[in-house]
Amino acid sequence: MPMVKKSISVTTQQDSWIKAQIKTGHFGNESEVIRELIRERQIREQETPEEIAAIRAALIKGEQSGFSNRSVEEIWEEARFRHKNTHA
Repeated sequence: MPMVKKSISVTTQQDSWIKAQIKTGHFGNESEVIRELIRERQIREQETPEEIAAIRAALIKGEQSGFSNRSVEEIWEEARFRHKNTHA
C-alpha cells in the first residue's frame, strides 16, 4: 500500500512514551507506533455496542470464576475451539 508522509506534533510526555515503545523492541520506528495506534482505533470504531457489552460480560464472568489450574496454552486452546465453533 502506498504511504503518505505526515508531520505531527506530540507532547513531550507522548514523545517519551513513543520512544519507550520502540525500546521494548515491538516497533522499529516512530511511524510503526503511530500506524499501530491508528489500526487499533479503526478496529475499536468498528465494534458494535453489543460486541463491547459481550466482552465486558465475559471479563466479569472471568473475574468471578476465580483462578484456574489450567495452563495458559490449555486456556488458549479452549478459546480457539470456542471461536472456531461459533464462527463456523
